[in-house]
Amino acid sequence: MERFDTKIAVLLRDDLLTWQRLNVTAFLVSGLGTTVGEVIGAPYRDADDVPYLPMFRQPVLVFEAGKEVLRAAHERAVGRALPTAVFTSDLFATGNDRDNRAAVRAVGAAGLDLVGLAVYGPRNVVDKVVKGAVMHP
Repeated sequence: MERFDTKIAVLLRDDLLTWQRLNVTAFLVSGLGTTVGEVIGAPYRDADDVPYLPMFRQPVLVFEAGKEVLRAAHERAVGRALPTAVFTSDLFATGNDRDNRAAVRAVGAAGLDLVGLAVYGPRNVVDKVVKGAVMHP
């Protein structure tokens, strides 16, 4: 197995319902995939030459933690200027991208009710960001 110098990590709040965990994870990683080009590998093709979209070139590690650990991880990620995506509890009540962005924009960083974040960066730095979290079961 290849060992990467970088890490993609998703950190979810530990009180989310299963459908929320899946939805939040999908939304969060879409942010990294669209803005951090180096995380995306080459397109796929099967033996019949049918083309498929490219995916991340490395594993995505999913963690969970309580609200306090999530808050601290957010502060560390932002403080280190790492590419970070956030999902707040307010986004469960919105139905489109415009309203999602407005909901996040309406609250200062310290007041965000985070339910998840995704972060990308050097492996050792990301490890420090998610310190206190555990691998998602």
